Amino acid sequence: MKGRTVSAQQKRYHDILAQHVGCIACFKEFGARNFHVSIHHVDGRTKPNAHWLVLPMCAGHHQDGTGLAGLIAVHPYKARFEQRYGTQRELMTECALQLQQMGLKVPVTIQALFGLKEAA
Repeated sequence: MKGRTVSAQQKRYHDILAQHVGCIACFKEFGARNFHVSIHHVDGRTKPNAHWLVLPMCAGHHQDGTGLAGLIAVHPYKARFEQRYGTQRELMTECALQLQQMGLKVPVTIQALFGLKEAA
């Protein structure tokens, strides 16, 4: 797949999101953790910080026609998706805050991108 190479630190962050947050849209919609996710790149794979700007999503919330029927997928329904669940930036911030609330360390890059303070 075309794009920048994922660093080891970025891969660790993706894994932590998948293992501890799960699908952020399922959490918003159902209040449940769904850990059957892939990593959605919010702003492509070639721009600076592309591999930091990610969301953990189940198949049905990621790509229409996959996963459970009836879910609003970010591809191709970005506007509908964001209207229902919040902007992707808001969701990325929420994911990072959830990790902090779980006592997990959020990378400094994420803290800087989303204006977060290091958890005490």
